[in-house]
Amino acid sequence: MKLRVIAAAALLPVLLVIILVAPTVLTAIVVGVLCAIAAYELLNGTGLIKNIRLFAYTAVIAFLVPVWCYKGMEHLWALLTVIIYFVLLFAEMLISHAKLRLERLSVCIVGGILIPYLLSALVRIMLMDSSRHLILIPFILAFLSDSGAYFIGIAWGKHKLAPVISPNKSVEGLVGGVLAAVAGMLIYCLVMDLAFHMQVSYPFAITYGIMGALAGAFGDLCFSAIKRQCGIKDYGNLIPGHGGVLDRFDSLIVVAPLVEILCALLPVVG
Repeated sequence: MKLRVIAAAALLPVLLVIILVAPTVLTAIVVGVLCAIAAYELLNGTGLIKNIRLFAYTAVIAFLVPVWCYKGMEHLWALLTVIIYFVLLFAEMLISHAKLRLERLSVCIVGGILIPYLLSALVRIMLMDSSRHLILIPFILAFLSDSGAYFIGIAWGKHKLAPVISPNKSVEGLVGGVLAAVAGMLIYCLVMDLAFHMQVSYPFAITYGIMGALAGAFGDLCFSAIKRQCGIKDYGNLIPGHGGVLDRFDSLIVVAPLVEILCALLPVVG
């Protein structure tokens, strides 16, 4: 636990600089690099990393997706690139004389397109508002719900949430995560209201907290299920005490696009 807290404390200032101070294009590049690393971790965990060409194709398109979201690439160019990616994937199937099965290629599609597009919601949220205050919301929801679930689960967790997929998660931890996310959103709105004189909606803040915490727990369990199927403990060891990119950002992959939708339909800050 100590290493986990130290790593989080050391990386938090870097994260804040990237999302609040650095140019948006730099944030898009950083998200692209994280997506490429996540693609490596997914292919490594499933054993597909042995095919270097598959990894190369997947890592490149995983990096490009967040950059597309920043640049607003025209539909036809994005479509052309995706078609080329699919052609390369299925060419590998033909080269292997159909020994490379479709479900294995699906892993590449998840790592190269699905995960990067969902995580690129961070870039799209930054482009919603020039003051960047909205970009804090997915991190508040994902990290506070995760921390609340972790510490409440350790202290009072008795009823297992998903004993086969993730034995350490508890119902009490899930409730603690929801409460932490709601509290974080209420504090966020209070600061936006009193310090920056913005119009806020506290009922919407509670909605964000509940839905964000549940979405984060869902994402966490989904990627835990993949680890269970692959027989691995962590996706990587990039972040001490936390594991790899997919270990740390698994909940954010689901929370970020949810926040993008909520900000459009239920604006919590005006």
